[in-house]
Amino acid sequence: MTHLPAGRTAREGHDLWIDPASAGWAYSALRVLTLEPGGQRAFGTGDSEWIVLPLAGACTVLADGETFALQGRADVFSGVTDFAYLPRDAHAVIASAAGGRFALAGARCSRRLPARYGPASGVPVELRGAGGASRQVNNFAAADVFACDRLIAVEVLTPGGNWSSFPPHKHDEAGPHESRLEEIYYYELAGGPAAVGYQRVYPSPGGSTDVLAEVRSGDAVLIPDGWHGPSMAVPGYDMYYLNVMAGPGPSRSWLISDDPAHAWVRDSWAGQDPDPRLPLYESPAREDGS
Repeated sequence: MTHLPAGRTAREGHDLWIDPASAGWAYSALRVLTLEPGGQRAFGTGDSEWIVLPLAGACTVLADGETFALQGRADVFSGVTDFAYLPRDAHAVIASAAGGRFALAGARCSRRLPARYGPASGVPVELRGAGGASRQVNNFAAADVFACDRLIAVEVLTPGGNWSSFPPHKHDEAGPHESRLEEIYYYELAGGPAAVGYQRVYPSPGGSTDVLAEVRSGDAVLIPDGWHGPSMAVPGYDMYYLNVMAGPGPSRSWLISDDPAHAWVRDSWAGQDPDPRLPLYESPAREDGS
């Protein structure tokens, strides 16, 4: 299945578990873990690199003899978070004194990079689009921001009533202007259990994925190929999604092709202002005040 409703992939104490085998592809993975106060979870990273990203709450991460205290955040709509990078072939422990919910974004990889801390102050907050296509992107592990072997991951926040991931785009064919990337969208919606949004994916010349899904908090959508977009935040309910990507290319890059039928929309943004509700928040100042 391409659309995975909340709870459908619960496994081994995780709220969500997507690995290459269950997704039917080769690289991208995502887990979401809820810890009760005082709870902890030990695991091996195996053949994949991972980023521990607090969705709600704080935690301590131990790996490779390093200890990273993540301050986290109240929820994904309240602020940028710090995070921890875990290399392949490591033993890790995540512990949370007060409890919380944590995403583990992963990718099968070859190189073993050092375990590292990613400060919230180092996360670039970008505004994309204009008008009703405005959205905020937290580029915490974008290809040109944070070093990984294959993993690319960002957060997107879309105010209620706006469309994001638009114009529809794809990254399912390798070439000078496009990367081949498997992608996971994980959603959270503001506004309580009734909050909904919608995700469209439709066939591209090199792909067959076709889905129009009503998504709720905790859902995920798998995108092995195809044009994807828009991600629709219905009026009254802000939408968050975590994008996790990886692929076989020799270089770690995010290169996309817009659907030619809708590419003109990007040009129409010139001279338009972003939605005044954005950004929902900024990155905190660095210790040096910058």
